[in-house]
Amino acid sequence: MTAGLQTIIYPVKDLGPAKALFGALLGVEPYADEPYYVGYKAAGQDVGLDPNGHAKGMTGPVPYWHVTDLRQRLAALLEAGAELLQDAKDVGGGRLIASVKDTDGNLVGLLQDPAA
Repeated sequence: MTAGLQTIIYPVKDLGPAKALFGALLGVEPYADEPYYVGYKAAGQDVGLDPNGHAKGMTGPVPYWHVTDLRQRLAALLEAGAELLQDAKDVGGGRLIASVKDTDGNLVGLLQDPAA
């Protein structure tokens, strides 16, 4: 099951200017501020800045669909013709992410939070 788009990750080349821009846009301080990721929560959205995104093949912002069973959704996407970019990976605290490229070359992310 899909809970909708709740997270978008932007690849950035320099966290300093990107943090200034997104802080001004969102009007909030980041909840996570690390050299490898900066995250904001604003208006029910999670907005992330990934300084390694370009190296991972991100060509622009990637929307992450929140799902209840990431591996099942990932298998369904691959069966439907998507190309695997990043297999399921725990990014901390049991949060899983994965990403694929759809048949038109668009990046699609999946995110599963740990069961509450």
